[in-house]
Amino acid sequence: MHIAIAGNIGSGKTTLTSLLAKHYKWTPHYEDADDNPYLNDFYEDMQRWSFNLQVYFLNSRFGQVQEIRKGKQKVIQDRTIYEDAYIFAPNLHAMGLMTTRDHDNYLSLFKLMDSLVKAPDLIIYLRASVPTLVKQIQKRGREYENSIRLDYLKRLNERYEAWVSSYKSGKLLIVDIDENHFSESKEDLGKVIRMIDAEINGLFK
Repeated sequence: MHIAIAGNIGSGKTTLTSLLAKHYKWTPHYEDADDNPYLNDFYEDMQRWSFNLQVYFLNSRFGQVQEIRKGKQKVIQDRTIYEDAYIFAPNLHAMGLMTTRDHDNYLSLFKLMDSLVKAPDLIIYLRASVPTLVKQIQKRGREYENSIRLDYLKRLNERYEAWVSSYKSGKLLIVDIDENHFSESKEDLGKVIRMIDAEINGLFK
């Protein structure tokens, strides 16, 4: 079984991945943001490093999905391969931070990878307003995220909503992070768990 968590920067993907892995005894697969050799450079100069960053993420995510599907474990993944292709890369292109040539090259690579992998059995989308994202980004205090602009987060949110509204590759569950504070409230985490149980009950036994 493959469960994946999707959401904007600061929405709580890694936290929820950890909490659900502990509760269900699932194997977590985390986004290797801290080990990414391009991330610091990207936030300093997005135009120069956007293509390099996105290809690194795409390659990393593709490797994760292949590993997940080959194994027999129940896995929960922090972020999906779709977010790179349908949200982050086109957003950078639209903002003039990735050339059309690089974007077309990137999408061609994604389409090839997408044809070779299966969609997650369930995607959990963490929906959050920009003020909530900013609050959580500041709370975790990653230095390279200090320069993230509000309009960048807003644009990403808009693309997330467009992607979620048209997603048809598998089951999708939406959790409103403005209302649900699962990282601080056991009651709220319980609500998320009950929602997940309702989605997966009987399907993967």
